[in-house]
Amino acid sequence: MDVVFCMVLIYDRFGRPIKNLRISVTEACNLNCIYCHKEGSYLYALYRCYRSERAVNLPIEAIRKVARVAKEFGIDSVKITGGEPLIRPDIAEVVHIFKELGYRDISMVSNGLLLEDKAEMLKDAGLNRINVSLPSLDPKRFSFVTRYPNKDGVRRVLNGIRSAIDAGLKPVKINTVILRGINDDEIPSLMEIAASLGTTLQLIELQSPQGFDEEFFKKHYVPLKPIEEVLEKKASKIYIRSDLHGRKVLVFDNGLKVEIVRPMYNPDFCKRCTRIRVTAKGEWKPCLLREDNHVDFSKYLGEPDEYEKLKETLLKAIARREPFFQ
Repeated sequence: MDVVFCMVLIYDRFGRPIKNLRISVTEACNLNCIYCHKEGSYLYALYRCYRSERAVNLPIEAIRKVARVAKEFGIDSVKITGGEPLIRPDIAEVVHIFKELGYRDISMVSNGLLLEDKAEMLKDAGLNRINVSLPSLDPKRFSFVTRYPNKDGVRRVLNGIRSAIDAGLKPVKINTVILRGINDDEIPSLMEIAASLGTTLQLIELQSPQGFDEEFFKKHYVPLKPIEEVLEKKASKIYIRSDLHGRKVLVFDNGLKVEIVRPMYNPDFCKRCTRIRVTAKGEWKPCLLREDNHVDFSKYLGEPDEYEKLKETLLKAIARREPFFQ
């Protein structure tokens, strides 16, 4: 098997260490955003968000066992995702599993609708930081993008962000996918509110993965490179992140940090990738951009030798890792 061990970390056959886990704990979501890629799990099912009655949840004991096995291989950073992870009533227990096992960094991605009442609980359970999606500051635009039926979406998300900050989660990041004709005129307003809240703002370029609605992409795509160049001239400081993204962080005089998240569909992103993913169905997912190389571990759960089987399936998934773009 093409796997190389180095101290406590495990490396794939391309010399990339596996240092972090991204785990989808549920397929369910209370929104249905027009640009959602469902964590790349099933590329031909893009933009169709599962409702709770159809969704799969990764069982809590499966999460516990995956967390333990990953930790044994030197993985000590995890990002908890969905669907919408806060839909799970046991989400604090999920977070605490990683805390108990000694994970160095525990983060989450959320749409923020349920965050206001759960932020302090998540912090107490061991969550370190959180990214919150906010597609617009205008309630009508927010509802158009997310298909949220009520008028209080923006208020609820902003209240959730404030609660996360008050609870001590740090950093709190606002994620905004920029869409032509929808929210591309809101960047100054988003920067202003992010600065006032003390959050980082991540401006995200619309992606065009396999299976995407090309007409939608052509209509709403905004290239962010020109915007990045304009903001660079106004920034007081610029530095490069050292993680797999390797992107610029623009720091402004008022303390605001802005990151421009541009397409990950390139060799540099693949070269830096140190992540193994877990789907809510109970599979190791070696690559965000592929659905044909998942390794199912769910069928081994509950067997007498389940931990050995889990280790074997993780090693198999790592052996299948290869750069999508080379």
